Amino acid sequence: MEIQIRKERPEDRQQVYDLVRSAFENVEESDHTEHLLVERLRMSDAFIPELSLVAVIRDGNNSSEEMTVGHILLTKIEIVASDGRSWPSLAVAPLSVLPGFQRMGIGGMLIREAHRRAASLGHSSAMLLGHKDYYPRFGYRKASGFGIGFPFDAPDECCLAIEFHPGSLSHIHGLIRYPAAFNL
Repeated sequence: MEIQIRKERPEDRQQVYDLVRSAFENVEESDHTEHLLVERLRMSDAFIPELSLVAVIRDGNNSSEEMTVGHILLTKIEIVASDGRSWPSLAVAPLSVLPGFQRMGIGGMLIREAHRRAASLGHSSAMLLGHKDYYPRFGYRKASGFGIGFPFDAPDECCLAIEFHPGSLSHIHGLIRYPAAFNL
């Protein structure tokens, strides 16, 4: 099985919609609307087409046919200090892998490639609400340790941040402001 990570294309949209819906279908902590969030974010000013990535597998017998098995989306957010200053960052939301392909390293491949591409585009950090035991293996740490808060009630160990360049969050303190597409 050959796995390729590439930028999402317009013709991938329906597969991504179905994939994201399926990936969160049985997740107890989910509100089961992540597929709708992806659609709203695509239509917003926060969308960065280069940071909407898919993981596809190719059939060994027919290399032209591929199946989308994973997706990650990074979009623009801001971190706003109490004095009104703000700094750009990214939100990772959502990361999705089809249930039959989970625990095969595809999510990690998507995260690492999304980080690489984001850094190459000049972004310095990303934030996410996620599983406390999964994301730290990719360099995520508690956002509160950087002095960054989330605008909703969630366990501190699940509110995570990563610096793409060491020290890029050292002077940034504040509350994350998500775009309206997140419907917070």
